Amino acid sequence: MRHIHLAVALAAALGMSVSSSASAADPAELARLKEQLAALQARVAELETRTDAQSDINVETRQDLEAITTTTPRAETRGGIKLTSADRKFEASLGGRVHFDAYAFDRDLAATTGTSEFRRARLTLSGKALGWDYKLEQDFAAGSNLDGLRDAWIATSLGGGKLTIGHFKPYRSMEELTSSNEILMMERPFASATGLFGGRQFQQGVGYLRAGDRYTAGFSVFNLRGAAGPRNEGMGAAGRVTFAPVNTAESTLHFGAWASREDANKGSADLVATANYAGRRGPSLAIATTPGASGDSVTAYGLEVAGAFGPLFFQGEYANARFGQPLGGDQDVAAWYLQGSWLLNGGHKVYKSGTGVFGSPRVDRGLWELTARYDTIENEDVADRKASSAIVGLNYYVNPNLRFMFNYTRGDNELTGDETGQYAVRTQFSW
Repeated sequence: MRHIHLAVALAAALGMSVSSSASAADPAELARLKEQLAALQARVAELETRTDAQSDINVETRQDLEAITTTTPRAETRGGIKLTSADRKFEASLGGRVHFDAYAFDRDLAATTGTSEFRRARLTLSGKALGWDYKLEQDFAAGSNLDGLRDAWIATSLGGGKLTIGHFKPYRSMEELTSSNEILMMERPFASATGLFGGRQFQQGVGYLRAGDRYTAGFSVFNLRGAAGPRNEGMGAAGRVTFAPVNTAESTLHFGAWASREDANKGSADLVATANYAGRRGPSLAIATTPGASGDSVTAYGLEVAGAFGPLFFQGEYANARFGQPLGGDQDVAAWYLQGSWLLNGGHKVYKSGTGVFGSPRVDRGLWELTARYDTIENEDVADRKASSAIVGLNYYVNPNLRFMFNYTRGDNELTGDETGQYAVRTQFSW
């Protein structure tokens, strides 16, 4: 187009020159100028023809590209592997996590064995299908088939919230709902399925969650059967609400509350609370049990407070559970913890307002995080049924996918007087 404009300008200039010099030039000079003008005008016409043809080609090319975009699947590899169908009605993403642990014990009274193991080795398939979300996750470190099944659900938007059907975590305990990729320590505290809800982390049922920038409200109804558990007629329900009066890019203050009830019935497994007070695979103390055959129930409630202000983070929960007993005299179990961290070279832990939990910091360089937790659980109706642990740790975030962790745990069993310690390290890779 630029050449056309130049040619037209030259032709106009040459035409003016011919007109102004027509009276002054001799016939031969005039004839030569007219020939040049005619040739230039012919060149202009040729360029205009080519431009129109190229415009037609560009239009056809754009139409072809649009047709390809809407009739072929799309593959993305940024941050993972994702496939999208040509009609955009189906999506599938493949992810996973590998947590490889090694630990040794500072032995006291209890017999312990240090070694290494895969804490988690998961593959996750998630995506969308005709307006429904789905997720299917298998943990090969926990066994094959149903033993290792974790999330297995479908979900859809409903009434401004999300309806979930399948196998998932009930809405209770802030730390329990935090992803294992993003928990502060290598293991969760006692006020979670690591202690208070032992063996009852994932349940089969229906849940509804609604969330905004500063709040969440979730409710779930489930049976007392995990994927690998026996068939039974036990039922449960749990609900959780959260509120974040401060929620900015650098500052978050969170409050929450939750409640849970589990009613044992025909075929139910025992409802137990257990404390591994010196880390995973270390010694344990049985805190309370409601026999599944008794038909009794476990009711619990919890309060949460947490915050992240610049590089500083803290989180605490208090939980109280009443374990029904077949001969009467129900037992009350109290558990609480307080944990915190300091990102030594900058960074800020992200608040996930959609679920009301904190995640890992955004990592654009290597980040060091100093961590600490005090954790305790006690049966208030049985003498000396109390355990506690004090943990200090150090996390190093290499990049968004790779983290190294170190924890030293000092446990205390009030029943036996055991004070076993554990040194543990983790290599964690997720995608």
